[in-house]
Amino acid sequence: MNRIAAVFQQYAAKNRIAIIPYITPEYPLKNVTVPLILALESAGAAMIEVGIPFSDPLADGPTIQHSSEIAINNGATLKRVLELVTEARTKTDIPIILMGYVNPVLNYEMERFCADAKNAGVDGLIIPDLPPEESAEFRTLCAKNGLSNIFLIAPTSTDDRIIFIDDCSTDLTYCVSVTGVTGARNAFGVNFDEFLGRVKKNVRKPFVVGFGIKSKEQIAQIAPFANGVVIGSALLQQIAEANTAEEVTILAHRFLSSLQ
Repeated sequence: MNRIAAVFQQYAAKNRIAIIPYITPEYPLKNVTVPLILALESAGAAMIEVGIPFSDPLADGPTIQHSSEIAINNGATLKRVLELVTEARTKTDIPIILMGYVNPVLNYEMERFCADAKNAGVDGLIIPDLPPEESAEFRTLCAKNGLSNIFLIAPTSTDDRIIFIDDCSTDLTYCVSVTGVTGARNAFGVNFDEFLGRVKKNVRKPFVVGFGIKSKEQIAQIAPFANGVVIGSALLQQIAEANTAEEVTILAHRFLSSLQ
């Protein structure tokens, strides 16, 4: 059993929802990525989602776009991200999922990327602009390298498409809370619970919910339906003004602890 599946099994046994922070590597400061991962694990993170900074992140809102710009300026290339995961693996066994866009992966070369991700200690991959219908090579390479491939379910997805996406994914699916881009929100749409109920009815694997989650109250609303939540923009906003690595880790730990 891989690390992702093991975590979901553990959380299900305790009837708990997994909290999964998203970080942009080397943001807001250079060399803060590994200390930040360790701080988030200490604060109760079940897994860590690590973004691959890209100049045109079409699924991301202003907060993650801004963090990607700073990360790129701080040297967060795809190669560097894999080096940081390798370093993190010397200190933690927490599941690590990379989220990135298809162009950098194709530029790196997909087969080499999957092999290098495995060797670095990555557990899963999310490529939001790779349609499941065009993902046969990607899924084959993930299977070959023991990587979970994770596809996105949107509020506009039909029941048949939810089943298809769940079938294409390995250990979990990622449920997008809204039609649009990432970013912390005060409330979800009026049909949100109905949507999550429809997803729960049609998937066989665990699923997590992301895009817009920032509070304990929102997590409580999602908990009856989903196996996990992803916290991205809200976390990045908490650490945006930090001036030292120590300050980044303190702020991140405090924020994630408040959501438990």
